[in-house]
Amino acid sequence: MARDLGTKYICFKCGTKFYDLKKPVPSCPKCGADQREAPVAKPQTARQQRAAAAKEAEEAEAPAAEEPETEDEEDEAEDAGDDE
Repeated sequence: MARDLGTKYICFKCGTKFYDLKKPVPSCPKCGADQREAPVAKPQTARQQRAAAAKEAEEAEAPAAEEPETEDEEDEAEDAGDDE
């Protein structure tokens, strides 16, 4: 007894799952959002994906290379400023 309920949607605003019941305007029964206005994600090319992955890896390594100042270095910097 399978009935055709139309196209299944997941609302882009509230996340409710629903079928459009073959109506011409697929609107969410919970919030009323028209699903034809859903934002379309721009697909990334393979080149863009590799560039993003390389950038993330580079950013992850950069903070590790920097060493925070120790208390001794801070004291020396303060002493040098006091001499003026």
